[in-house]
Amino acid sequence: MNPEPAASEKLHPNRLIHEQSPYLLRHAYNPVDWYPWGEEAFHRAKEEERPIFLSTGYSACHWCHVMEEESFTDPVVAKLLNALFVCIKVDREERPDIDRIYIDAARMLSGTAMGWPLTIIMTPDGRPFFAASYLPKESRYGMTGLVDLIPRINRAWQTRRRELEETGGRVLGALRDAARTSPAGDDLSREVLDDVYDILLRLFDAENAGFGGAPKFPAPHILIFLLRYGHRTGKVPAYTMVEETLRAMRRGGIFDQIGWGFHRYATDAGWLVPHFEKMLYDQALMIMAYTEACLATGRDEFAVTARETIAYLLRDMVDPDGGFYSTEDADSEGVEGKFYLWTKAEVLEVLGEEDGERFSRIFGITEPGNYLAQPGAKITGQNILHLSGSFAARARELAMTEDDLTGFVESARQRLFAAREERVRPAKDDRILTDWNGLAIAALAKAARAFDDPGYLAAAERAAEFILTRLRGPDGRLLHRYRNGEAGIAAMLDDYAFMILALIEVYEASLDPGYLKAAVELAHDLVARYHDPERGGFFFTPDDVDIPVRQKPISDGATPSGNSAAMYALFRLGRMTANPAFEEIADRIHRTFAGTVRKSPATHIGFLTGLDRMLGPGVEVIITGARGAEDTRAMIQAIASHYTPDASVIFRPSDEEDPEITRVAGFTRDAVAIDGRATAYVCTNYACEIPVTDPDEMLRRIRAMPEAPEPII
Repeated sequence: MNPEPAASEKLHPNRLIHEQSPYLLRHAYNPVDWYPWGEEAFHRAKEEERPIFLSTGYSACHWCHVMEEESFTDPVVAKLLNALFVCIKVDREERPDIDRIYIDAARMLSGTAMGWPLTIIMTPDGRPFFAASYLPKESRYGMTGLVDLIPRINRAWQTRRRELEETGGRVLGALRDAARTSPAGDDLSREVLDDVYDILLRLFDAENAGFGGAPKFPAPHILIFLLRYGHRTGKVPAYTMVEETLRAMRRGGIFDQIGWGFHRYATDAGWLVPHFEKMLYDQALMIMAYTEACLATGRDEFAVTARETIAYLLRDMVDPDGGFYSTEDADSEGVEGKFYLWTKAEVLEVLGEEDGERFSRIFGITEPGNYLAQPGAKITGQNILHLSGSFAARARELAMTEDDLTGFVESARQRLFAAREERVRPAKDDRILTDWNGLAIAALAKAARAFDDPGYLAAAERAAEFILTRLRGPDGRLLHRYRNGEAGIAAMLDDYAFMILALIEVYEASLDPGYLKAAVELAHDLVARYHDPERGGFFFTPDDVDIPVRQKPISDGATPSGNSAAMYALFRLGRMTANPAFEEIADRIHRTFAGTVRKSPATHIGFLTGLDRMLGPGVEVIITGARGAEDTRAMIQAIASHYTPDASVIFRPSDEEDPEITRVAGFTRDAVAIDGRATAYVCTNYACEIPVTDPDEMLRRIRAMPEAPEPII
C-alpha cells in the first residue's frame, strides 16, 4: 500500500479512504475522483449522463501498480477522467462477482482474453462498450495512451451514444443468455475422461514439463486429475506427466528457493522466470498436488515440497488469530522481484568465497546474471535461483553424498534467508478471504492426514474456526472478506463450495463430527440462496445481491470453478451423510453443464475430477472402535497413509453411548465393533461388505470395489 502523502504534497483523500481493501486504499490519495462500486456512483452517472470508467485490479498485480503510478497519480490524466467520467475502482479479489462479468464482457468486446488491470467504459447503467487491459499514459509501441483515448471516448459518447448503448446492451444480453443453462438432461461417461487425458498428453511439454508454452501456469488441479485418473486406470504416462512437472517446478525459479512457496506463474516455458507475486490459493493447491503425489507414488521428495510450502504459509501468511492472508506483492521498493533476486557478489558476501562458489554452482548463479529486466531485456547481474538438475546429479558433480549436499544447501539457505529478511519486503495483502482460506484449510487438513502431523491439523482447525466465527453474519450466512476486525461482502459461490470441501477434509483428518455438521449447514445455505431449481447449477451470487448479471461459472480459472467444487463437495457430503438430496443436486450440476464440458473438456478439469469421483466406484469406510485406542488409530492411519482418493472415512466411536456422528450420518448407527476390536465397514452405493478387523484386508477391499456388494447394514 502506498504511504500517506507527505504534508508538503498532501492531497485530499477520495472515497476509497473508507474501504478495507489494500488495493483500493492504495488509490485513496489519487487525484482521480474514485468511487467504490455502489449506488452512489451509478446515481451520479445517471443524473449527469456520464459514462463510467471502471478499473479493476488487485493488490499483488505488478501492472496495476504501474498504471496507478503512471496515470492515476498524474494530474493531467486525473483531470481528463474527472471531467468526462464517473470513475469506479474495484478490487477483483473482494468483488470477483463484478470482475467476472466485465472480464467476460471484455472478451466479447475485444475477441480475446484479457487480464488486469482491466479498463471498462460503460453506460451509466453498467452496459460495457469499450474494454482494454493495461493502458499507458502516453501512446507508445502501438498502444493507445489514456491522454489520447479519453477524448476519443468522449467524442464517441457525444456523437454515437445510442450505438454504444446498444453495443453494451447486446454484451450484457449475451452474458445473461449464457447464464440461462438448459434444463438438466444430458450426462457424461468415462469417455470424456479418456478424451481429456489424450488432450493433456498432446499438450504436455516433454522438454520442460507442464502444459503448453510460455507463460506457464502451475495448474495443480490438472495434476490432481491426472493422479486420480492414473490411479484408476493404471495408465503410467498420467503419473509420469505429474512427476516431471512437480520436479520441474520445485527446481525452477517459480519456487522461492530461499524462503519457499510458489510464485504465481513462469513467464517462460522452462519455469525459470516467475511473475513474483505469491497467492494463497496457489500455495493451497500446490500443497494438495504434492501431497497427493507423495501418496500416489511413494516418493518422499514430493512430501518435502509440500512441507516447505506449508512452512512458508505458517511463517509468513497466517494471522495471529488463525486465518490466512491473501497475497504478497511481486514488487518491493517499486521494483518487480527485487526481494527475491541475488547478484553473485551478494551470495559470496553472505556465504564466503568457498561456500558461495559452491552454492552458486548448484543454483545457477553467475556474475552476468540470468534475470533480464523489462522492458528491453537488460542484463542486470541479478539471478533467479534454480536447480538445473536433481540433487543426486549435483552430488556426483561435486563429489559429495546426497545427504552432505542436502545439509550444505540447507545451511546456506538459512544464512541467505536471514540476510534476505533484512531487505524491504514486498507488501502483504492482509485480508482474509473465505474462498482462498477454504482451499488453504483443505490443503492443511489433507497434509495433516497424509503425513500424520498434528501441527498441520491444529492450523487447519484454527483457520476453520476463524472463518466459522469471524466471517458469518448475524443470520449465520458466510461473508467474503475480513480485515481490521471487520467482516463484510456477501459470500459468493466459491466461498461456500471451498469451505464445504475444507470442512469435509478437516473432518476426515480430525474425525470431529462438528466439522461434518458445519459442512451440512453451509450446504443447506448454499442450496437455499444460490441454486437454480429450474435449470440446475449454482449462481455465483446469492439471490438478494443486486448485480447486472447472475452468472453460473463452470470453466476453470486459477482455481476450479465454484460449480465444479460444489458438485464434488455435495456428492461427497451426500455419500458421507446418506443424504441423497445433496447427491441429486450434484448430479444435476453434472447434467446441466455436460454439453459445455463435452465441447471443451480441457478447460473444465476441475469438473472432470469431480465427475471421476461420481462415476465411481467410490467407497465410504465406516470405522468403529474405541476413540484413541491403538487398533482404532492403526485402522484410521492405514487409509490416511495410502492413496485412496475414492474413499471417504466416517468414524463411529464404539465407546460412546450416543455418539454425535449418528445424528449427522444416521446410517453409522448400526456399525458395531466386532469382539471389541476396531472394525471397518467398506461400503459403496449405501451397501456395505462384511466388516473386517484387519487394516490390510480393509485396504484390499477398498481397492477392489467394482460394484455394490450385498448390503450388510
